[in-house]
Amino acid sequence: MHCFLSKYTIFAPKNYNDFDMEERNKTLGEFIIEKQEEFKYSSGELSRIINSIRLAAKVVNYKVNKAGLVDIIGAAGEQNIQGEDQQKLDVYANEVFIQNLINREIVCGIASEENDDFITVQGSDNGHNNKYVVLMDPLDGSSNIDVNVSVGTIFSVYRRVTPIGTPVKSEDFLQPGVNQVAAGYVIYGTSTMIVYTTGHGVNGFTLNPAIGTFYLSHPNMTFKKDGHIYSINEGNYTHFPQGVKDYIKYCQTDEEDRPYTSRYIGSLVSDIHRNMIKGGIYIYPTSAKAPKGKLRLLYECNPMAFIAEQAGGKASDGMNRIMEIEPTELHQRVPFFCGSYNMVEKAEEFMMKAKLSKY
Repeated sequence: MHCFLSKYTIFAPKNYNDFDMEERNKTLGEFIIEKQEEFKYSSGELSRIINSIRLAAKVVNYKVNKAGLVDIIGAAGEQNIQGEDQQKLDVYANEVFIQNLINREIVCGIASEENDDFITVQGSDNGHNNKYVVLMDPLDGSSNIDVNVSVGTIFSVYRRVTPIGTPVKSEDFLQPGVNQVAAGYVIYGTSTMIVYTTGHGVNGFTLNPAIGTFYLSHPNMTFKKDGHIYSINEGNYTHFPQGVKDYIKYCQTDEEDRPYTSRYIGSLVSDIHRNMIKGGIYIYPTSAKAPKGKLRLLYECNPMAFIAEQAGGKASDGMNRIMEIEPTELHQRVPFFCGSYNMVEKAEEFMMKAKLSKY
């Protein structure tokens, strides 16, 4: 298998214990200001985008934690562009993130998994002078809300490619993942965390609900090169391609350091977050039911791939690096293999063997 070199800074993580208490008690706001010089093109906009996401995340977190006490759970009665039933919290989270980004006049365009098309954003002067577009899945795993399981938000930031001063076009959003300038996720679980990267490693911040402040709790997050967890919906086993079936059998074989442990939550953010901390692989392959895969390249796979690579992991479609795929449509779906580097490499080997055996 080839090892791809990222265009981003090579990141040498430190052990968590190398950070003193002052570093651990740093707020997200302080961290953003301190790292401002790492934003290659930005004169403050990218920092303001992260700050806007931080504020929206706190608002959504408040609603998530009231689920069951107010009329915010259950289906909204409509379907999104993917033909999936929208949950009430899907709609709410989508509106909160979009309005926060628009009101701060820091982006020129927004694309959401919940919207049919992208949104063009004008400034108060009716101009189009902002540099960045944001793509997002406002509430990943929202069907789990009704059963009190962790859900999340995924976001991705690109520098526009069309001339500043003009309305955004589809090509501003249909960029390969290598062009991302920032990506991250929010996980609403036993604690609420923001995890993000700007191409200089991955850092996690935990919300202190008593004062509404995110603190640096997980500096320099990294995937273990090898892990012992595989995350896949095995209920679809009979519909999987042969390479995936062979890899699952490999994971279950009782030899060397195997069998691996099967852990699948059904919320991408939660599964990736656990595997980054514990070491593991997440797989959502093609199947007879979803011949192109189910996860969206722009809203889910690219941002998670950026985070994974910056944390020393790997992400592919089973054959090719996710972040090098050229998008052709806004809601494009792809198969997704993401996690500990050596585990993804091994899964790719099984995919390649299965492909070659057909010839």
